Amino acid sequence: MALQIGIVGLPNVGKSTLFKALTKKQVDCANYPFCTIDPNVGVVAVPDERLQKLADFSKTKKIVPATIEFVDIAGLVKGASQGEGLGNKFLSHIRETDAIAEVVRIFEDPNIIHVESRINPLSDIEVINTELILADLDSVTKQIERAQRNTRTGNKDAILELGALTKIQDALKKGILASSIEFSEAEKPFIKSFGLLTIKPILYVLNKKSGAVNLDEINDERYVKLIEFFEKNGNIWTTVDAKIEQELNELSEEEKIEYKKELGVKDDGGINQLIHKGYELLGLITYFTTGETEARAWTIPKNSAAPRAGRAIHSDFEEKFIRAEVIFWQDLLNTGSFAAARDKGLLRTEGKEYIVKDGDVMEFKV
Repeated sequence: MALQIGIVGLPNVGKSTLFKALTKKQVDCANYPFCTIDPNVGVVAVPDERLQKLADFSKTKKIVPATIEFVDIAGLVKGASQGEGLGNKFLSHIRETDAIAEVVRIFEDPNIIHVESRINPLSDIEVINTELILADLDSVTKQIERAQRNTRTGNKDAILELGALTKIQDALKKGILASSIEFSEAEKPFIKSFGLLTIKPILYVLNKKSGAVNLDEINDERYVKLIEFFEKNGNIWTTVDAKIEQELNELSEEEKIEYKKELGVKDDGGINQLIHKGYELLGLITYFTTGETEARAWTIPKNSAAPRAGRAIHSDFEEKFIRAEVIFWQDLLNTGSFAAARDKGLLRTEGKEYIVKDGDVMEFKV
């Protein structure tokens, strides 16, 4: 699955630095607004120690991790929906992504300019989300005019489409993101065609800075209100020091370990956690195939049946699916071989109704 997460935020909050940390791809991140004009795209491997263990088990020649594409999109400013800054162009880039990683600055540093001349992460979120709402409101209003014309013929689909659009318009006028709206089963097929920005899931990335005044470390009221906002709305968020993560990428593995000790950086935090949160945000899981030739992680939506999981490999695996042999990855390692796992009843044959679990090792029969 080729999935994209767009990195957005106000200028100078650390978007491009985060992108470099994620992808090791060099982009211009000079200390002034709008330094990123065209979106940069980087393919990021999803960290997964299970894959390496399976590769060691199989003595495989090739390892292929699951991936997510991150897109570095230039900074939005107030008025972007009306073309301020480079707004319209950037909004179109966001529209092409599957989800949004909204970078919010939670550090104070007088040497790094903030476009609003103050540090208030919750206010920054309101600015960005308001611009997304206004852009969608403009788009939906135009679509309603078209849908109204189509309903004059009594077309049932047009009537359903108009109902969904009107529901969205009402919510947007109240400042509510489209992702918070409950749609009927009849309305859901129309939603994707609307091209909404506010329907996309959002991962909030709180960027701090080593050596600066970090709002989370001093339990500042601005940080407390931010977390209260996330908890109230059921948002997914993670904290990262983008600059430190970028610096870690430039070190050897031994140097990284030592540097992390000095800084007190945990292995389960930072960039790896951000990538895993992105996976969670998109509702994805991983299953594996492994053998002497290749060990590979495959990305599929949660609650996928076995034939749908096979589609990740090739469309024929879905269309011609007969059965699949399945075992949980840890059970395979514990038993020592596929044969031993079969003897113990841990290697099972599953049919078309089987719902694939995260961590399954599968072999398809077509």
